[in-house]
Amino acid sequence: MPRYFFHTQIGDDLIGDPTGTELRDPDEAWDKARQTIRDALRESLDRGHLMTACLIVADAAGEVVLEFPFSEAVATPTPDDTMLH
Repeated sequence: MPRYFFHTQIGDDLIGDPTGTELRDPDEAWDKARQTIRDALRESLDRGHLMTACLIVADAAGEVVLEFPFSEAVATPTPDDTMLH
């Protein structure tokens, strides 16, 4: 299985993911990125600052697979979200 690395960029600061996570494909990496962001926002006391952050997902070769702004994770509904309403 491919390994994906989830780096967090906040302004000029980059918090690297040195170990990564093995996932099936980029679609699963997108789901993991969204959940990681939502978990971080739920646990953070400074949500406003995190809303400017971006999760950068890279493959083992260092190629960027996707960039997921934290603000989009809040705006992107999931099937669970729609079932709650």
